[in-house]
Amino acid sequence: MSAAAETQLLASVPTGLFVGGQWRAASTGSTFDVHDPSTGEVIARVADASPEDGAAALDAAAGAQAAWAATAPRTRGEILRRAFELVTARADDFALLMTLEMGKPLAESRAEVAYGAEFLRWFSEEAARISGRYATAPDGRNRLLVAQRPVGPSLLITPWNFPLAMATRKVAPALAAGCTSVLKPAALTPLTALLFTEVLREAGVPDGVVNVIPTTRAGAVTGPLIKDSRLRKLSFTGSTEVGRRLIADAADQVLRVSMELGGNAPFLVFEDADLDAAVEGALLAKLRNGGEACVAANRFLVHESLVEEFSARLVTRMSQSVNARGTDPASTLGPLVDESTRSKVAELVAGAVEDGARLVLGGTVPAGAGYFYPATVLVDVPIDARILQEEIFGPVAPITAFRDEDEAVRLANASEYGLVCFAYTRDLNRALRLAERLETGMLGLNTGLVSNPAAPFGGVKQSGLGREGGFEGIHEYLETTYIGISDPFA
Repeated sequence: MSAAAETQLLASVPTGLFVGGQWRAASTGSTFDVHDPSTGEVIARVADASPEDGAAALDAAAGAQAAWAATAPRTRGEILRRAFELVTARADDFALLMTLEMGKPLAESRAEVAYGAEFLRWFSEEAARISGRYATAPDGRNRLLVAQRPVGPSLLITPWNFPLAMATRKVAPALAAGCTSVLKPAALTPLTALLFTEVLREAGVPDGVVNVIPTTRAGAVTGPLIKDSRLRKLSFTGSTEVGRRLIADAADQVLRVSMELGGNAPFLVFEDADLDAAVEGALLAKLRNGGEACVAANRFLVHESLVEEFSARLVTRMSQSVNARGTDPASTLGPLVDESTRSKVAELVAGAVEDGARLVLGGTVPAGAGYFYPATVLVDVPIDARILQEEIFGPVAPITAFRDEDEAVRLANASEYGLVCFAYTRDLNRALRLAERLETGMLGLNTGLVSNPAAPFGGVKQSGLGREGGFEGIHEYLETTYIGISDPFA
């Protein structure tokens, strides 16, 4: 991509707030900078919403709720379908924009566009499938009518690591269910969400149905919205620490909440695994998005009979990663999103070495501009090392050995998190045992990628509440109403 193409694209992206169907500046006139993580340079200035702007966005969402809920499901679905087609048509723009503000290689950005767009298509089809039931009460006296209706105005808070997919994964089911929304994108990567908002407007989303308020003062802006009785749903993707606070805040209004929080994914390689497949899956589970993903493999637990060979093969493959700006055709590993993220990764690696791990690849912060960090492998990592307890959010693979299946399960479950687990084995019975024994919301069997718009994404324990995607995703935005009807034959 040429510098001219980048400049032209950035100039075309809205940088204001979107409230009540109108693009506008922040009420205070404030803006904040968006940086290219490969250089640290400012690439855009975006309107910085104030608490007053947040209130205006909720006013617009509440005002549009009744009409949008009454809109025919097919109409809602067709708008989402048009949005899918528009995003797909502008795939190159979305991909380049994500690479510029988040850093991932263009190939990965293109994959995210395809993945993110699928939520629009999936939920466009689900909008017309919202159903209830009619039944006779067991005692035969009454009839039972069960219906579902939109929960109401929803606050959607998205993270920086998947700027398009996290927005579509929340906005699409909300719209399909008949809910209006206030979307707060991450301050590190707001541009993709703003372009997506323009696409929604072009697709025919009515004024006030989707409102977008980028801000650097998240708590000050969203806090009052969570306390407002008109808001009926909160969906958040981010850290468990922030999620806990939001759940507590939501308790006052007894808000419906969906929380997709932190992860500490174990990657299990058993003695009967297809080692070639396991290494390929490890690369995907670890290096996708540069490791900046809640579903990234965080702990590599390998059977003692294979740990040396697996480690050697993984080092060989990860050493082939090319750390470069995402627009470079040779790039397979872009920069981390900012300096604080890189510093934490470096700190975790240094701490692991101090704890007794051996560094066999990478581990050195490169000189020069941008927030690059190389593909890194640690072996003989002590099981109590900090790096095995926390999300790394970087391209670092810590490897340790286990003796048998019971120990593998015990180690995998020894975490407050339970988002996803990966396991490689050719033993069907073992695979079924793992599905029942592992404390996880998702399990990837002989695959390093589980995310799919048609599947319920979410975790257990402190990895969150609720599910996104799949048939389950739209139900997060629906309330159940029961109507008891007297016996029509009485």
